[in-house]
Amino acid sequence: MAIVIKTPKEVDKMRIAGRLAAEVLDMIKVHIVPNINTATLDRLCHEYITTKQNAFSACLNYHGFPKSVCISINDVVCHGIPSEDEILKEGDIVNIDVTVLKDQYHGDTSAMFIVGRATTHAQHLCRITQESLYLAIRMVQPGMRLRALGCVIQRFVEKQNYSVVREYCGHGIGRKFHEEPHILHYDAEDGGVILQPGMAFTIEPMINAGDSKVYCMSDGWTVRTKDSSLSAQYEHTVVVTQNGCEIMTLRQDETIPRILTY
Repeated sequence: MAIVIKTPKEVDKMRIAGRLAAEVLDMIKVHIVPNINTATLDRLCHEYITTKQNAFSACLNYHGFPKSVCISINDVVCHGIPSEDEILKEGDIVNIDVTVLKDQYHGDTSAMFIVGRATTHAQHLCRITQESLYLAIRMVQPGMRLRALGCVIQRFVEKQNYSVVREYCGHGIGRKFHEEPHILHYDAEDGGVILQPGMAFTIEPMINAGDSKVYCMSDGWTVRTKDSSLSAQYEHTVVVTQNGCEIMTLRQDETIPRILTY
């Protein structure tokens, strides 16, 4: 499958879908409190997307996924299925992954949320994961090799004695939820891909506090760390521009710092 270069009109549509996805995360954050179950959070997101935004959740029924958003808690790396029985408690770290489909184009983003007060260890993992995403975003520019993104993420994360999940990656995005190219978050062969203006993709590093090994549960979706260590993930959809990139899913209260703390 070839990499699809987006036209300005397509970028405009992706900009709208990305903004809507970011708005879902802005909306749901006030509801992430102790004693709420994740099915309720999913329901609130679904109602907001379908009623307020007049859009669709791309996750719902995607290859059989049964809910509108993925909610992954503590040692769940990704693809957590919301449930009435899964109740948030003080100190949990929670990833909510949202993909909005609007006018045939997708916006995909995720962020970490802390329930009440978390340990210093958990807060540090979330901060480093977010900063690894920001480091990669700040590097994006036309003419660079794709693999440089994974290289900088891996180097930064491993200096903090954390590990990068290998089994899951970012992806091209547009009219399809998942397009070429694969965006690996560690240094690996990229097939010689050179970034060009109009390329759209997600960067979504999944970082474990312990070992990088993961496993998928019997539900076919929920992925956990093999050693039960905490895991965190942040994700943005970006489009390569003439001199850098545009973040399509930037949240209302989010700024990309010029200088990151290591």
